[in-house]
Amino acid sequence: MSADDDDRSSTEHLGDDFARRLADLEATTSADEQAAIAALPSGSALLIVRRGPTVGARFLLDIPLTVAGRHPDADIFLDDVTVSRRHAEIARDGVAFTVRDLDSLNGTYLDGERASEGALSDGSEIQIGKYRMTFYPSRHDISAGS
Repeated sequence: MSADDDDRSSTEHLGDDFARRLADLEATTSADEQAAIAALPSGSALLIVRRGPTVGARFLLDIPLTVAGRHPDADIFLDDVTVSRRHAEIARDGVAFTVRDLDSLNGTYLDGERASEGALSDGSEIQIGKYRMTFYPSRHDISAGS
């Protein structure tokens, strides 16, 4: 087996692992959550907390810039010491969304990788402190090929 075969095998394994994670995620989405996601207007998205102190909480992303943090005035208030006061921001540009760490102490993770900034896509996982949230864009925007 060549080094190239080894690389492909690793890549395929990660791909299968990711596909299983997405399938598990879809299986754990309640009918109520699926209805909320289906009702999103174009240009908006939903974050659903999957792990952390407020499992099941939903946050609508429908403004150009949403700040998540421990400060009570944050757009997404995450009340835990593992979260910085102004931890991360989610920016919307049309129907595209990005997450950016705001120099937080514990970092922001996108799909399991520490990231200073990254593009969000359907099913992306954002971790801020103890909170793990799944990103769901409007189904209108997905069907439009965005």
